[in-house]
Amino acid sequence: LESSLLTQPWASVCLGESAFIAKACFRDSGYVLLLSDLSSVWYESVDTQAVGERSKELNKRLTAHASSFLHRLSSLVGPLLAGQPDAATSFSCHRAPGRLSVRVKSELSGLPFYWDFHCSSAPVEMVSRHLVRPLMRMSLALQSQLQELVALLLQKDAEIDDYRESGAALSRDRLRTEPFQEENFLQNFMTKVRTGAKPPLL
Repeated sequence: LESSLLTQPWASVCLGESAFIAKACFRDSGYVLLLSDLSSVWYESVDTQAVGERSKELNKRLTAHASSFLHRLSSLVGPLLAGQPDAATSFSCHRAPGRLSVRVKSELSGLPFYWDFHCSSAPVEMVSRHLVRPLMRMSLALQSQLQELVALLLQKDAEIDDYRESGAALSRDRLRTEPFQEENFLQNFMTKVRTGAKPPLL
């Protein structure tokens, strides 16, 4: 299950009034859920036996195979991760030291359906595998793209200078641009990275 979770993207979700990033993987054999508020990371991984036992505790009026509950949970969590939560379903959470409980309230076959995800602190290796390493790879890729864009802008400035020296002129003055200042640009970029400043909306 966890290997399948690696291929799932992170998504921004709201559980009650709390914001998280989350990813999940549901299969007939069980599920794994990973949540983070960027300060802590929690997870839960359960098999069909645990799903069956918990469903009996929480949904005494519902009798179904564990796979049915797994499919229902997938149909509830999937839209939440996609940013389109079911209006008839509510999610809430409760934090405790080293733990995060997520409560789900919905319906199944016309009857109330409840579920509690009992998440505990994710081990360091899991955090590294799902969060730190992907972020590092993304950071390195963006840094490489930044260097390529800087080189391209400097090349474009040199090309424009060559046109001007050849006597070329702009037909529309509003298209005129100032020469690219590499040092100032990189200093501003690093300042925004360090302070977490958001770029202005376009």
